[in-house]
Amino acid sequence: MNHRTAITGVVLAGGMGRRMGGVDKGLLELRGRPLAAWVVERLGAQVDHLLVNANQNRERYAAFGCPVVADQVPDFAGPLAGLHAALAAAATPLVATAPCDSPFLPADLVSRLFSALTATGADLAVARTFDQPHPVFCLCRREVLPHLTDYLAGGGRKIDRWYATLKVVEVAFDDEADAFENINTPEELRRFATP
Repeated sequence: MNHRTAITGVVLAGGMGRRMGGVDKGLLELRGRPLAAWVVERLGAQVDHLLVNANQNRERYAAFGCPVVADQVPDFAGPLAGLHAALAAAATPLVATAPCDSPFLPADLVSRLFSALTATGADLAVARTFDQPHPVFCLCRREVLPHLTDYLAGGGRKIDRWYATLKVVEVAFDDEADAFENINTPEELRRFATP
């Protein structure tokens, strides 16, 4: 680890995979391995502890060797519910997130987010490529948990609206834009099937 503060990573695999026809996206195979396995490997190498947020097929996700945490908010409430579950489960001051459908995420994601977070004193650091923020690639202070709990309890679900209530620093990854490719549809899965 090239950081001093302990970080828990969470692979966000709690969605319903609507654009994939309602299948559990993280378990779809890419080049012979489940999508989530790629993310577990890449994110796990960058953090001190790793969790998987999943609301279905929990035993299959547990086979990746990480604790599995389900949303505490019902009805597949989206990535903020996954972040909330991770913040509640983590014992470290910082939590990093990455979605299960982005198998090529940067190897230096967490270190660059951490540098920006600590340099600015922000609550949250978010990856950005050019003018496009990637809010599900973030590093978040665990102390925002009560604020997020209140936001979700009030019916809030939009990740960008919640971020707007915090001190956020966006971190440019223009040099690694392709690393944020995500796989949302069967067509995209086919497109990335060969290296």
